[in-house]
Amino acid sequence: MVPEHNGWWRAAAAVAVGALPALAFPAPALWWFAYVALVPWMLLLRSAPTGRRAAVEGWLGGAGFVFAVHHWLLPSLHVFLFLLSALLGALWIPWALLVRELLGGLATAGRAGAALVLVPAGWLLPELVRSWQGLGGPWGLLGASQWQVPPALLLASVGGVWLVSLLVVAVNCALALLVAVPGARVPAVAGMTGCALLTGAVWLWVPRPEVSGGLRVAVVQPGLVADGPDSAERRFAAGERLTLELAERPADRRPDLVVWGESSVGEDLTARPDLARRLAALSARVGAPLLVNVDARGSDRPGIYKSSLLIGPEGPTGQRYDKMRLVPFGEYIPARALLGWVTSFGKAAGEDRRRGDAPALMALPDRPGVRLGPLICFESAFPDMSRRLARDGADLLVTQSSTSSFQDGWAPAQHASLAALRAAEDGRPVVHATLTGISEVYGPSGERIGPALATSASTAAVYELPLARGTTLYVRFGDWPVGAALAALAAFCAARAASSLRRPAPEPSAPPARTAHG
Repeated sequence: MVPEHNGWWRAAAAVAVGALPALAFPAPALWWFAYVALVPWMLLLRSAPTGRRAAVEGWLGGAGFVFAVHHWLLPSLHVFLFLLSALLGALWIPWALLVRELLGGLATAGRAGAALVLVPAGWLLPELVRSWQGLGGPWGLLGASQWQVPPALLLASVGGVWLVSLLVVAVNCALALLVAVPGARVPAVAGMTGCALLTGAVWLWVPRPEVSGGLRVAVVQPGLVADGPDSAERRFAAGERLTLELAERPADRRPDLVVWGESSVGEDLTARPDLARRLAALSARVGAPLLVNVDARGSDRPGIYKSSLLIGPEGPTGQRYDKMRLVPFGEYIPARALLGWVTSFGKAAGEDRRRGDAPALMALPDRPGVRLGPLICFESAFPDMSRRLARDGADLLVTQSSTSSFQDGWAPAQHASLAALRAAEDGRPVVHATLTGISEVYGPSGERIGPALATSASTAAVYELPLARGTTLYVRFGDWPVGAALAALAAFCAARAASSLRRPAPEPSAPPARTAHG
């Protein structure tokens, strides 16, 4: 039995070591730290005296990780962020039990080898479950911390962010074996060598996207606009002014497409034809279509939608995309009848937004054959959404976003970094355009194109994007690392169940001897 004071110490340590991997994500962006950040947590779980204690420490560590990665939500969710972290932290309990089972006790080469496969596979379980949109989506996947590492981005083109997560956890597991399990040093070194060889083979033999032409894209970032009854009009005017500056450029340096951020238009264009005319005039002056984002109650349908609209010199072209995956609590309240009380705290949605029902591709009028695939804000976190657009024929992916509520936190940098992963996974350039920064543009290998627009910037910038042909292995085969991980875990569970069935039942104990007393 663990002494009570020792149990409290271990509980506090579990929260702290679980939070460590957050330092690998932007804004700290200590990408290299991801390869060692899980080692203290694994060592703590390995030494857990009981399975119950390991489960508790896995839950607390998971809660610490979720809170650390999402701490910038605290001003909006308040106490609910603690509850959400506690809920999602429970997803790490199976992984914790797996770590204790395979890394604890006396080591054998077989167990160490199994750990190098099954511990990374087990890590994907909580990542997969919490990737469901209703639980917050795939924000803070461990592999996403490697967004600026070229070999990791090439791995993402093979197996998505999931393959990168598997490799990062495998390196952590090998280091934990080296540190704590002397008898497992040979398989641990072999495991690390295998990770290096896999990365090297991908680097040498996986083809890079084949560049075919280019596109000049302008990002309009108006910057912060003070809240008020006329804030939507002032934001529109700021975007209008910055877009007009693009018309002053020489004709051969003007953009082929102008992108505004999320909620850049706060009125329905059908109800406000004057705004539609102003946008059409901007398109005509610049000589390029505008991709704007309308966040308003429609006059032709009930409810509020967030919609990407392409505007040409004659006005709206009819090409439209309605946001499909909404931000829990920010844009709708899950089970509002039960959880509606959260609107009393922070900035939870007072009214649920409506969902779109299908992705969309938009053709650029003056660039025949070039099609863009729009995503709105939170949707850039979902690998499957950008992959579908690439499979459908998108030449360019555009994310319209706004993180103005979190300007002073890690959110803008975290969100912008996701564009690099989506670009590498799909072999397509990605434009991440925001209202207030950070706006960034990435080429089809995930490389940064031009300077980022910081949260302090109010400007319009033009980027020369390389377009690419071909299909990445990830676009072709999808989330195969997830399937492989689940198959490995299922095989392990089946083997354990078969072993339990073959184990002979314990002999019944003999009844106690009866002693006669005279």
